[in-house]
Amino acid sequence: MSLADVAPIGFVRGGRADPVDDAWDSVAAEIVLDPAQLGPDAALGLDSFSHIVVVFVFDRLDPAKVERNARHPRGRTDWPRVGILAQRGSPRPNRIGVTTCRLLGVEGLTLRVQGLDAINGTPVLDIKPHMTGFDPRGAVREPDWAREIMEGYW
Repeated sequence: MSLADVAPIGFVRGGRADPVDDAWDSVAAEIVLDPAQLGPDAALGLDSFSHIVVVFVFDRLDPAKVERNARHPRGRTDWPRVGILAQRGSPRPNRIGVTTCRLLGVEGLTLRVQGLDAINGTPVLDIKPHMTGFDPRGAVREPDWAREIMEGYW
């Protein structure tokens, strides 16, 4: 497999039209999977999980805004300047997003979700069931600014 083999398996339909930073938890949308990429039973059994992990592309992010070094998250100078790899912002070098969201239902190749922070039309690269066995092992550590940035996100 090469990078040329990576292609969207579906797209987000509905939800928000614009990438607003906060209050994603109430946003409902669908992920419509592409029958040219997946068989009709590709999501069989997925509905027995409450949450899924969605890997997607920030496809409408202006390439000129991609960060390859460090910045203040959301431009807030009261938070420390940290490398792009130490934050979850969208202007990443490969513009890939990963979010765990609620799975509300599965109808064939259409997944109904809530709390997915991707906008209408966003290409979806992969979907995985959330399994607690893949959650972090041991104590989790994060800086104060990271907790603060998430206060209104969901």
